[in-house]
Amino acid sequence: MRDRLLAAEKVKAIVWRDGALHLLDQRVLPSRESWVACDTVEAVAEAIRSMVVRGAPAIGICAAYGLVLAARKRLAEGGDWQAAWEEDYALLADTRPTASNLFWALKRMRDRLDRLKKHADPLAVLEAEAIAIHESDREANFVMAQLGVERIRKHQGNAQAILTHGNTGALATGGVGTALGVIRAAFLDGLVEQVYVNETRPWLQGSRLTAWELAGEGIPVTVNADSAGAHILKTKGVTWVIVGADCIAANGDVISKIGTYQLAVCAMHHGVRFMVVAPSSTIDMMMATGDDVALEERDPAELLEIVGQRLGADAFNPVFDVTPADLIDVIVTEKGIVERPDTAKLAKLMCRKRLH
Repeated sequence: MRDRLLAAEKVKAIVWRDGALHLLDQRVLPSRESWVACDTVEAVAEAIRSMVVRGAPAIGICAAYGLVLAARKRLAEGGDWQAAWEEDYALLADTRPTASNLFWALKRMRDRLDRLKKHADPLAVLEAEAIAIHESDREANFVMAQLGVERIRKHQGNAQAILTHGNTGALATGGVGTALGVIRAAFLDGLVEQVYVNETRPWLQGSRLTAWELAGEGIPVTVNADSAGAHILKTKGVTWVIVGADCIAANGDVISKIGTYQLAVCAMHHGVRFMVVAPSSTIDMMMATGDDVALEERDPAELLEIVGQRLGADAFNPVFDVTPADLIDVIVTEKGIVERPDTAKLAKLMCRKRLH
């Protein structure tokens, strides 16, 4: 399976080259493929904040590279460079408050710096750590894809319809994707007949990004309005809803793209299994439940401006919602699978080493 997924790797949205971070600009896809080069930590922070790059794993990877760029600048300036570097750390931490992978990657970079040996080159060590974070996410995608396919095959071994939400593919990660990685692998195994993709707010990430990724690989894909999700589950023979996560609380509550919660409710009503695919870095064992997370909101103008005219109303424009653990059939990570997640099961999972 890994070799076949490697052969299918067509999209790479994050490239570290010649001491700069190069990002495929997701704001302008699919109309054109444009790259943004970031050679300062400020540029990386702005790219995360403005959604040049998005997706929790991808944000974490970019933040790690951002700290490399910060270290290069602070070392050149001299003086107490680590104190100044902490300011850059805070700048990156403030970009997207909901993505657990962001804080996980930043902490991993700081911890690596704290373990620095006396005569080691801090810039070289931090760069190696950022590259390791990137490559580790790519490898985790392969493992999750295989585990997810095994679970799909266990419940139904023939081609089937799948519904997904948001963008969880190569554009959102360092590899083939989380939820979309599982869907890619299932298609290669002959287990996917049709993929239904919710258009997904904000910025229509499903119709602009997910559909673009799938269509580029010849995977049958149909875009639908978010509000058609329940109707599709009722009428189109969907067997699995497969989504990603931006954060998973200790009890198994999943914080993901707005609309995931209502999709999970509808899936349970219609007897459709609900799978969440995310690396273990998305799980925050210090967060007791999903109610403890700060849910990001975006500019109300995204909802109020239609064909250049602003509506005379207020708007509520959240980016994420919380799906309670009791609506989730299975969480797939690179450390293994948790069925019907709860605090004890996730604690046990987090004690494991990676499967690969």
